[in-house]
Amino acid sequence: MSPISMVSYGTFPKFYPRHLLTQLASCLTSGCLQVSDGLTSWLIYLDQGKLVYATNSVKPFERLDRHLRQMNRQVPTLERTIRVQARLLFEAVADSRSTGVSADYRAIRWLVEQQHLNVTQAATLIETIAQEVLESFLTLTEATHELIDKEKLDDYPKLCQIDLQSIIGSDQELVEPLPPEMKPWARSSEKLNLFSRHDAELSHEVEVLQEPSSSSEDLTEAINPTWAIESVHPTFRNALAQSSKSHYIIACIDDSPVVLKAIKSFLDDASFTVIMINDPIKALMQVIRSKPDVILLDVGMPNLDGYELCSLLRRHPSFKNTPIIMVTGNTGFIDRAKAKLVGASGYLTKPFTQPELLKMVFKHLS
Repeated sequence: MSPISMVSYGTFPKFYPRHLLTQLASCLTSGCLQVSDGLTSWLIYLDQGKLVYATNSVKPFERLDRHLRQMNRQVPTLERTIRVQARLLFEAVADSRSTGVSADYRAIRWLVEQQHLNVTQAATLIETIAQEVLESFLTLTEATHELIDKEKLDDYPKLCQIDLQSIIGSDQELVEPLPPEMKPWARSSEKLNLFSRHDAELSHEVEVLQEPSSSSEDLTEAINPTWAIESVHPTFRNALAQSSKSHYIIACIDDSPVVLKAIKSFLDDASFTVIMINDPIKALMQVIRSKPDVILLDVGMPNLDGYELCSLLRRHPSFKNTPIIMVTGNTGFIDRAKAKLVGASGYLTKPFTQPELLKMVFKHLS
């Protein structure tokens, strides 16, 4: 089957991303698929049906920097000064031109040219980023899209080729098109413009929950509760005892594995099942699958912070009344006002004790 030279797609009321990508891969397509849902735009680069890069307009350099920080544990050359230099060189020149490769890809290529990454490491990085980008792309139900032929683009990606089917076929729950009533979940990139994260009023110091050392003994000592769950005020216990449910699901969304483990330990009781989620983008689908009774939501997370995620949850009909407790080190009035405006039910300040967490959870369950 011969490659597609250039195809233009119009506006359709329905959009089936998995079907489209499968078709492009089977046709050995070479070019850049440009997609927009009115809020977010995606660029998916293909060469002979293989994926060579994928990105979107939701903070691409924050996404790249986050993955580079994770790689720095195995690749010492990716130190902070190098990551900052790459961002400064290419983020400022990022634009919406369709005649070349995206700015975040150019930053990756620069890291290879400067020998801070080898080609194998760059390919691993590109595949990891593509998996994250396509996860949100595959939830789209309405979008405009256009395929620009490779020959009409300059400076095309050449570092690697990835089997597209291995990515889009990895999770059937996420890749199938969503029905119309699920559309709010497909818009995880929507941003709130109510506040600026760099506002001078938010410049106060943030008290962060201290993370224990990596040894298992220190971790156990740090999160081992000194108060039993039974010590929580009997008013809350009695209220739960009189309720129709005997078991509750608590969803905890935080990008810190240590905080997640600590909360799970604090809620170690037969009455609870704790769902631990460390990726705010994946949280959208995981929360709807688990249908939690209470959601504990960290404020400071990459890509999609707690305020934005809380707002998205409140817009979905299934979570208009679900208790959402913001967990944060920020103690100022402005931060509490933000939480209230996006529909949070409560506000728990780090560092917190087991009794404080339990009283907050029991309060909203009862």
